[in-house]
Amino acid sequence: MGSTIIGCGKSLPALEVENDELQALVDTNDEWIATRTGIRSRHIALTESNADLGEAAARRALGWEPSGWTQRAIEADEIDLLICATVTSDVVVPSAAGMLKRRLGLGNAIAFDVNAACSGFVYGMTVAETMMAASAAGTVGAAGRNPVRRALVVGVERLTRLTNWFDRNTCVLFGDGAGAVVLEWDEERAGIIGSYLVNEDDVTNALTCPSAFDAPQPFDRSGVSLAEPIPVDRAQDRIDEELATLESVQAGEPRQVLRMDGPRVFKFATAAMTEAVHRVLDRSNLTLDDVKCIVPHQANERIIKYAAKKLNRPLDFFQVSIGDTGNSSAASVPMALADAYASGRIKQGDKVILTAFGGGFTSGAVLFEA
Repeated sequence: MGSTIIGCGKSLPALEVENDELQALVDTNDEWIATRTGIRSRHIALTESNADLGEAAARRALGWEPSGWTQRAIEADEIDLLICATVTSDVVVPSAAGMLKRRLGLGNAIAFDVNAACSGFVYGMTVAETMMAASAAGTVGAAGRNPVRRALVVGVERLTRLTNWFDRNTCVLFGDGAGAVVLEWDEERAGIIGSYLVNEDDVTNALTCPSAFDAPQPFDRSGVSLAEPIPVDRAQDRIDEELATLESVQAGEPRQVLRMDGPRVFKFATAAMTEAVHRVLDRSNLTLDDVKCIVPHQANERIIKYAAKKLNRPLDFFQVSIGDTGNSSAASVPMALADAYASGRIKQGDKVILTAFGGGFTSGAVLFEA
């Protein structure tokens, strides 16, 4: 018995930006980007919000709209849990999951977010499976827990909100999008067989993005009496100084934008992906020969090629979808998984590994039987 995927969907913003269009911003071209990353275009959300993208992907996974893969349509009141993996929620409060719950009308669902950067969807899947198993009939203590029979796990990002469009090393990488899966507890199917999660300290801050939530405090820091509150207009000036502006980015002083030490991240990612695959196989008492395919985080095609070489498998053993999406962080794995289902690559009974790595440093893998 296990948590089985019964629906999968994805959503991309309408605007697709090809590599050559970035030449107006930085010294680059299609050949430079494609040969180093495997990316030829990415989708950028100009009018779509994080919630818009997440809702569209969820509706397809639930079978409410076409273009998704589903075994059957799921009613709104059948979903007991909604986990949203994201680092780019539209607002701080409510959570992205809370907003999706309301939009989708999931009246019975528990809803919360997971932030594990690009590994967020793999972490979210593991949390959902654990909660489902803990509440399953016959499990010790199940009667005292929220019953979770079906779960919706969404990965959604608008990374282009955090992109420094004048940094050639990062602006070519990122894109926006959303992916979603529906999990159902099934006493007669294996579902998720094993998982592996790990965090390695990013001691050099190789991948980071500052917060813009540092509002000014009304406390004395420079001899100003607390009896003299900071005027509202001055307070707003202090907030504005902390936020990224076009002028500050062009001057090389970006604030809330992604910053990455490419070589350090590459070294971590290549080791983390292969380690996660080996560990989840060991925990599941399986070998790579038992697996139909691997669906990895789509950060850079070079990383996937390196992992293929280390695992002694051809590149086509991996689902590679980065070409027209770029790195979409927590949305990356579920969107690639949706592509694999839509193409007929994954069939019932196939064993599949999902694996990801991200800032933090986070990494992990989930092995399931379709």
